[in-house]
Amino acid sequence: MASPISHIIYAKKYFEKNPSNINKDEFILGCLFPDIRRVSENIKRKDTHIPDEILKKSNIQENTNPVNMDFTGLTAFQAGWKFHIYCDMKREEILKNKKFYSLEDTSTLESLPAKYLEDEILYDQYNNWEKIYLYFNNAPEVDLDIYVPRETFEFWYAILAKYIERKPDKKSQHIFFTKQFFLKDKADEIVDAIEKLRKNEKVVTILKNISEEILK
Repeated sequence: MASPISHIIYAKKYFEKNPSNINKDEFILGCLFPDIRRVSENIKRKDTHIPDEILKKSNIQENTNPVNMDFTGLTAFQAGWKFHIYCDMKREEILKNKKFYSLEDTSTLESLPAKYLEDEILYDQYNNWEKIYLYFNNAPEVDLDIYVPRETFEFWYAILAKYIERKPDKKSQHIFFTKQFFLKDKADEIVDAIEKLRKNEKVVTILKNISEEILK
């Protein structure tokens, strides 16, 4: 799985390689939707990472056909949602092939420190964070295919907006983690682990290159 900024960078690179008339703002909104489960104990990972409606519209059978980047029949939001699932799976494939998890401390805390370190590394590859910040703070209503209270939806994108407003650092990371139901008690540990990984050149190099390989 990847974290928010990384997903946005992956989407940016997708559109650079695949010019499209799709609504890019809604696509990015969809890209970051699946992890909304982190701010609600009532939303399960299976609800947002293998959504039945998107699988059906994409002619994908769970555990049979691989998730791909065919967005035929999907709205921009649904396409971004599907792209998130694809990138999560592809990222893990890349890291396993590089034996990333054999490196020290890369599996700590469910590999969250590595994911958020990748956000730091990739942040400067996007040059219009203000637009996304404003869009997320006024997130439009979309057809979600699953029930998510509007209050939860708005809260998720509001904390995302604050997180991406500037390049992540210890303070902004800690604040972001404490806003998430399943991470608030681990915030200090995650921030400390990110600091440790940041000093590992092999880890940094591999994470830096994921965004160049994820669309191959």
